[in-house]
Amino acid sequence: MSLHVVTGAGAIGTATARLLAEAGEHVRVITRGGGGPEHPLVERIVADVTDTERLTALLRDADTLYNAAAPAYQSWRTDFPPMAASLLDAAARSGTDYVMLGNLYGYGPADGPLSPGQPMLPNSDKGRVRAAIWEEAFAAHLAGRVRAAEVRASDFLGADVLGLFPLMAVPAVLAGEEAVLPVGLDAPHAWSYADDVARTLIAVGAREDGWGRAWHVPSTSELSPRDLLAALAETAGAPTPRLRTMTPRELSEAVEADALMAEIPEMAYQYARPLLVDASDTERLLGVRATGLERVFTELVTNGRPERPVRTAS
Repeated sequence: MSLHVVTGAGAIGTATARLLAEAGEHVRVITRGGGGPEHPLVERIVADVTDTERLTALLRDADTLYNAAAPAYQSWRTDFPPMAASLLDAAARSGTDYVMLGNLYGYGPADGPLSPGQPMLPNSDKGRVRAAIWEEAFAAHLAGRVRAAEVRASDFLGADVLGLFPLMAVPAVLAGEEAVLPVGLDAPHAWSYADDVARTLIAVGAREDGWGRAWHVPSTSELSPRDLLAALAETAGAPTPRLRTMTPRELSEAVEADALMAEIPEMAYQYARPLLVDASDTERLLGVRATGLERVFTELVTNGRPERPVRTAS
């Protein structure tokens, strides 16, 4: 039985720990609050990942570190670099393989599907943060300090995930209420199911030849936000969604009133044009394929409105 360490117990960290434990692996979940799935093979540890000495000690006997932790979205500029540096340093000191959860921000806008090997050309502060984190890990990998890889996902779908659409749109759609979003609704968009993200992380960590590169999570859907939410409503037996994009004045007021909303405008470009990913390497080499959207919707509906029966979309 191998020991694997998962940092972070949000939807992705929890799914990663759960899948590893269900496969018979010993898992140590490290969070500031002691969270994580309940399972006989899951050990939950309270620690701050920016405490490099403590983290290094907790990694001593581990085969692989899977990082799914991140600071508050509005604090990425200041808090993410030291967190990432501590995780990388601890992995290098302890000799633990390191699989990072990343996203698509570092690429910036691009024409056509994003491929894992294309250069980082970020056009946002958060994109520059994400790109720098990977570049530092890749440099450490090339220097022989650590074996590192990054799994890049798009917007998450699934029970208990946090994000713009799960928080602002899904509950409104399931309740038959109007959903008002701060971004565009009509461009094709890649969506990543939480368990598919976790399965990709685990598949990368299990290989000898998956290091020193990025991998993309296969998309459970490439529907536009409008079409995705319409299909969700049909699955749930909810009314046709009433959706609209915020007016400039509404967006300005939301940005002034809420620090989290203030982070949205710089990423709005991802919804103004198609955002698609090439995950063919993940499918061909890792054997990970996207979960069907019908199953993802069933999970969303069951999680959001357990009292209502679920019917499949036609």
